[in-house]
Amino acid sequence: MTTKTASPTSTGDANPEAPAEGPADAATAASPPQPRAGHPGSVQGAATVGAGATGPEAPAGTRGHTSIADLVVVKIAGMAAREVPGVHDMGGGLSRTLGAVRERVPGGRPNVGRGVKVEVGERQTALDLDLVVEYGVPITEVARDVRENVIAAVERMTGLEVVEVNVAVGDVHLPDEEDADAPGPRVS
Repeated sequence: MTTKTASPTSTGDANPEAPAEGPADAATAASPPQPRAGHPGSVQGAATVGAGATGPEAPAGTRGHTSIADLVVVKIAGMAAREVPGVHDMGGGLSRTLGAVRERVPGGRPNVGRGVKVEVGERQTALDLDLVVEYGVPITEVARDVRENVIAAVERMTGLEVVEVNVAVGDVHLPDEEDADAPGPRVS
């Protein structure tokens, strides 16, 4: 009588004639199962920052997992970039125009994530920012300050490691330009 065993990666019975498990297979078998997208305990488009311990012997603050949605990282980065002097606005021309219209509608709120794209992995994130800078400011210095502020805010608030922040300056706001997205009178 032969005993059949299933490996963690197979869906059926193991082949008794198959070669023995190699070091890579052993490492996979020893790693704890990770939540998969669409299963309870997982948040799609989220990073798992705190892979906590389980059981009554673990400290209370470490029991369970912490998931951070991509939208959270987008909002943090957007707010941090807007705090930097010399940044007039964020996003491309069309997104700024649509955002201005949206903000003028009763009950409309500003979109702090406009001009921010993120890729969030399990423990790291990369960001792309589209900026409009004020005329006369040194663009490279503003970009450097934006990177520093965004990295500090995202890492401090989420615990994710920021691997890169790409800054694209798409426009310069001139002092005599009428601000298309300046808050005007609200329609009531």
